[in-house]
Amino acid sequence: MTINCALDGPSGAGKSTIAKAVAKKLGYVYVDTGALYRSIGLYCTRNGIDISDSAAVEGVLSEIKVELKYVDGSQTVRLNGEDVSGLIRTDEISMAASAVSAIPAVRAFLLELQRSIARENDIVMDGRDIGTVILPNAQVKIFMTASAEERANRRYKELLERGQDVNYDDVLRDINQRDYNDSHRDISPLKKADDAYELDTSHMSIEEAVDAVCRIIAEKTAEQDKDKSLPAASGGEEITVEKSCISKSKLFFYAILRLAVRFLLKIPFSLKYEGGENVPEGACIVAPNHLTWADPVFVSAGIKNPSAYMAKESLLKNKLLAPLIKAFHAFPVKRDSGDRTALNTSVEYLNKGYNLTIFPEGTRSKDGKLGKGKSGVAFISAAAKADVLPVGIIIRKRKFRRTSITIRYGKPISYKLLSTNGITSSELRRARDLIMNEIGALVDHEHS
Repeated sequence: MTINCALDGPSGAGKSTIAKAVAKKLGYVYVDTGALYRSIGLYCTRNGIDISDSAAVEGVLSEIKVELKYVDGSQTVRLNGEDVSGLIRTDEISMAASAVSAIPAVRAFLLELQRSIARENDIVMDGRDIGTVILPNAQVKIFMTASAEERANRRYKELLERGQDVNYDDVLRDINQRDYNDSHRDISPLKKADDAYELDTSHMSIEEAVDAVCRIIAEKTAEQDKDKSLPAASGGEEITVEKSCISKSKLFFYAILRLAVRFLLKIPFSLKYEGGENVPEGACIVAPNHLTWADPVFVSAGIKNPSAYMAKESLLKNKLLAPLIKAFHAFPVKRDSGDRTALNTSVEYLNKGYNLTIFPEGTRSKDGKLGKGKSGVAFISAAAKADVLPVGIIIRKRKFRRTSITIRYGKPISYKLLSTNGITSSELRRARDLIMNEIGALVDHEHS
């Protein structure tokens, strides 16, 4: 199921800036509905169409083709094949967009385009009527606002930075006029949806607003997942769903396989395991540094509980490797995209009793040094309420002797320690750094 986040609010509230940042952070598609209306406003302005004449505007809609294209995660707007992403951002076109958006035929013209994008993608869509008209069934609805004075000040500074000669009072007057037009139009007026969360950004930085929106999305989607999976019993009692356990037969088979693998590994390598007493009995997230393609084998061979693995998408497209990788519970992840499907699969495996092995660096180290970690481990830990087991892999190549490999398991890090104030960007960075520091200490211990 796709996740739809509807972000509504008046002009200048910061919707577009914040929606873009949130979409990038979560790996969602950003849909700028204002750009669609701006494109129609631009076409009418270019072609001398009176935007106050509904019939005239409706008459040229058949000549207009508006497309949103996504290249490397960035949105571009095309009007009849022309990239107009920059041309639609003037005050003149903003006012034209406000005028044409009040025309029923224009809104109907763009409605299906917007909904088709939402059906096929996890999206953040911003506009004036997303939660009330375009996506009335969106899982998350946020009404973002700020005082008219603050919005005018933001717009004023933005225009000055673009080199435009503007007056603050004129900008404020335009803001108030647009608010009036948007809220008093007969068709789809600007208003807060009954089930929307109101977020006032007047005194928030962009980062604070982004964190707030991400937190709302996380909370709302978690509530809905809970509602679906934890129905109320008769009499109003809550049903507690316990995490499932791996069957004894699977554990027995895995134990034999693990011992066989350890025996085979000791033929080409001098293999040593340290800190086995730190490995939890139940499911956890196993977080090692990453030096070789065989790291998952080295690490898992020292742990009694079987593990699932995140693997880069390309590996599972390899016809020779894919069957073997899948047999060991590996599943694809889209790197640097906030892959929602991979997140859900991760939580499912942890709830089934499997460990989840993730390399926080995201890729193998080219020089053997510990790289910069990513936030995925911390995010999954918070979502699944799973502790993290840091692991240090130390490889020493020796002349005329077997390569020495030491696998060092550190003390588990409680998910409660990693997520103390919710899943925000600052919390994720703090948790990421804590995890990487623990891994680094295990690796550096070799040289201390």
